[in-house]
Amino acid sequence: MPGAPPPRPIPLKDRSTIVFVEKGQLDVIDGAFVLVDANGVRTVIPVGGLAAIMLEPGTRASHSAVSLAARAGTLLIWTGEAGVRLYATGQPGGAQSDRLLWQCRLALDPDARLKIVRRMFQMRFGETAPERRSVDQLRGIEGVRVRTIYQGLARQFGVTWKRRDYDPGNFDISDVPNRCLSAATSCLYGITEAAVLAAGYAPAVGFLHAGKPLSFVYDIADLFKFETVVPEAFRIAGLHAKGKLDKPVDMAVRHACRDAFRRTNILSRLIPSIEEVLLAGELERPEAPEDAVGPAFEDPAPSGDEGQRG
Repeated sequence: MPGAPPPRPIPLKDRSTIVFVEKGQLDVIDGAFVLVDANGVRTVIPVGGLAAIMLEPGTRASHSAVSLAARAGTLLIWTGEAGVRLYATGQPGGAQSDRLLWQCRLALDPDARLKIVRRMFQMRFGETAPERRSVDQLRGIEGVRVRTIYQGLARQFGVTWKRRDYDPGNFDISDVPNRCLSAATSCLYGITEAAVLAAGYAPAVGFLHAGKPLSFVYDIADLFKFETVVPEAFRIAGLHAKGKLDKPVDMAVRHACRDAFRRTNILSRLIPSIEEVLLAGELERPEAPEDAVGPAFEDPAPSGDEGQRG
């Protein structure tokens, strides 16, 4: 309302996870965030109650829509078909420098980085990582375990599985199990990136993964992958193989992932897990230099999660 203070954004842990939008114009009409299709049909989207919105091909977004999403703390992600290729995201980087500097300090310290990777191994597999192993060696051990898990899930759901093989630029060229996995992991990466940004960290500064725009997102998403989206991907692939699927596989996977996210309450666990991972590095957050220039004027206290602007 004009003249009234803006409402406080809903904390990430209390939001719904993710929606996919395609073939329409995103706009703000009568104060509401809406998708308008070619026939003029309006679909209202509760932007403030979502962690992320995936914008697929055929979508246009007005300035008002992007502005409202930013104020609400909802991440907009421009993707390829079925969300398997990332083009751009809103609010790149974190919104608090102390957390960014701490993350970078941990990533650049070899001992701290190894401690964090070992902690992620323990959280992922429920056991302590082997002693006297480098990051590369732990990555290799994880790779073997992941392949074993894929093979076990394929047998469980009656899926013919060869190996993880897909082309990010051509979703349809992959076999059905790989297409299901790609669609499933894209859902998980979307909400994980929203959590990383909401907590004030940089998606690109990873520890086990490196050299990618979403390296840290992959690190954190891997902690939850095998209890949420991967089993659902193989289950949907198994239903398709048996002829029991009545919708496109990517749509079925998204719906299954949505239900898995709700069932596991993943949004309430992501940010605490990020903090737990980084605290394993055992380095204190850096203080601002004494000779640093302070702000010219005081900003109001953040109204949403700690890393959100506004």
